[in-house]
Amino acid sequence: MENKKNYPSLKIQNIVMTGRIADSLDIQHIAEKLDGCVFTKKKFPGAVYHMKEPKIVALLFNSGKIVFTGITCMDDYQKGLGLLISQLDGLGIKTMAVPDISAKNMVCSYDTGLKINLTKVITTFAYEKIEYEPEQFPGLVFRIDEPKIVVLIFSSGKIILTGGTNIEDVKSAIDQLMKKLKPIC
Repeated sequence: MENKKNYPSLKIQNIVMTGRIADSLDIQHIAEKLDGCVFTKKKFPGAVYHMKEPKIVALLFNSGKIVFTGITCMDDYQKGLGLLISQLDGLGIKTMAVPDISAKNMVCSYDTGLKINLTKVITTFAYEKIEYEPEQFPGLVFRIDEPKIVVLIFSSGKIILTGGTNIEDVKSAIDQLMKKLKPIC
């Protein structure tokens, strides 16, 4: 069932995509030839490629595995992947015809429009998966089992959602959370 609700303040802050782009990569060669790509073997086992447009980062490994981060929309991911494949092809590096890459984590922000009494939330839902230590962190950590998403809730009504792998799961988590919060706010 497709979610038709409107989420005007929902914003994707970061998507992490991982997978395989080739059977193997010579990351030393790539870093030497690709502008914006750095490989410092002593500091990190992969090459770090800072793309300018779209502004995302690709971590490349000798195994052919890749991690994309800094993605804020899937169009940027597609554009970045296409650009990287084109650049690798230009260097004579064979890539997979269809790279095996998928979303592993999304970080999103959302404004509930509510003022939230975090102490009331912790007492009302004491038996749920909640952590709240205001001396350590000003937000309440609320864990949702299905979809498996962690929500940071702030008294301002703003929330951060992490752990989702698609936007529909994030929206489902927002719906579940709002159903719980509205009656007590």
